[in-house]
Amino acid sequence: MSRVTTEEKIIDANKQGHPLSTDYKEGNTKKLYIESYGCQMNMNDSEIVASILSESGYNTTLNLEEADLVMVNTCSIREKAEQTIRKRLQKYNAIKKINPSMKVGVLGCMAERLKSKFLEEEKIVDLVVGPDAYRDLPNLLEEVNEGRNAVNVLLSKEETYADVSPVRLNSNGVSAFVTITRGCDNMCTFCVVPFTRGRERSRDPQSIISEIKDLQTKGYKEITLLGQNVDSYLWYGGGLKKDFDKASDIAQATAVGFADLLKMVASNFPEMWVRFFTNNPQDMDIEVLHAMVKYPNICRYLHLPVQSGSTTVLERMNRQHTREEYMELIDKIKTLLPDCAISQDMIIGFCGETEEEHKDTLSLMEYVNYDYGFMFSYSERPGTLAEKKFPDDVPAETKKRRLQEVIDLQRKMSLANTQAYLGKTVVALIESNSKKSDQHWMARNSQNYAIVFPKGENQKPGDFVKIKITDCTSATLLGDYVSHS
Repeated sequence: MSRVTTEEKIIDANKQGHPLSTDYKEGNTKKLYIESYGCQMNMNDSEIVASILSESGYNTTLNLEEADLVMVNTCSIREKAEQTIRKRLQKYNAIKKINPSMKVGVLGCMAERLKSKFLEEEKIVDLVVGPDAYRDLPNLLEEVNEGRNAVNVLLSKEETYADVSPVRLNSNGVSAFVTITRGCDNMCTFCVVPFTRGRERSRDPQSIISEIKDLQTKGYKEITLLGQNVDSYLWYGGGLKKDFDKASDIAQATAVGFADLLKMVASNFPEMWVRFFTNNPQDMDIEVLHAMVKYPNICRYLHLPVQSGSTTVLERMNRQHTREEYMELIDKIKTLLPDCAISQDMIIGFCGETEEEHKDTLSLMEYVNYDYGFMFSYSERPGTLAEKKFPDDVPAETKKRRLQEVIDLQRKMSLANTQAYLGKTVVALIESNSKKSDQHWMARNSQNYAIVFPKGENQKPGDFVKIKITDCTSATLLGDYVSHS
């Protein structure tokens, strides 16, 4: 994986696999060690798991050797993630020889696909739990404690964990993620998510408002609405999105779409910043852009994965938009929200990609002028439609060269975009110490750029401040404190 970004907090590769910690709960006697890999949905799912297991007597630990239960929340999106998780499982089992009572479990997206391998063939785990079965963990652990392997990878039509209040793991106390949808209906040929996380369903808007209200009372200043595809959010009383047309006339007439939810959140919490992730270009409603215009607390940042700048490649990927439709959406964004930052996901060297199709990607990037992005060489994933339909026929050296061209172009655009901030004063939210110096703060502006500035008196995480930008890199803005905002 390659990326040219600010200190992007949506998918931060540097945080992959960090053991997660929660507040100590009096009376809990068992110890849980939990690691997460992959997307922010996985990180959020780990918070749900920690909350469920907290009620079953588990506190988290950062010490692997003392754990009663070790869980790894897995990702199947790319081959490298699977290799990493296999290495971690080997490490857990080495520790298990020292602590034989320790139990090892696999959660999340690898669970369904590799359940028989993990449990029966390789015998490297005690339990396997899919993303819709976390409520069943206490029962599954009873099975394990009685000497049996346990597995539940059933996908649900209803489960959204709306009534589970996630424990905030390794939180900075300032920013939190709130899941609004689960699953995905987009059958992109390169992606395993619809098969590992199931069909799309949305969460009751009142439960979302309640969770954000609780976060506000705890001092959080920013929330990110999270889903595989937030734009397709649709609440009509529960159930799969694909069954919406079977709902009653009243249910359809009173349904809440994503633009409605966004307005609801922004208007109810005017003093909190609101972000959302991930968007799917074909599902983005113009009303979402109008909501962003109306409510200044909705941050001026959109992550718009395009995957390729070529319509013919997009067709092979089963993306439901063309190059031209994507460009039209970008035009609307720049007209309505000229100060909006835009980031991308790009897959380089997808099946059959020609040099001309690659050049289409480069020219689309120049048209959009992305602020930052996530760029990958295509790697074939077992179980995807692409594996069944298309040969992975772009040579590795060609993929490597094309990826470098995309990275170089993104780095050039990113530097020009950060340089445009020089001399300007921006409002930013202080999140934490800078990674490189505890004498500096790391804040983030509405456009999601990381800003590093020297600490002063009466400043703390959670403060909105004005910063004058004095210098930059292609990924970070540097500046000086002006005042509180």
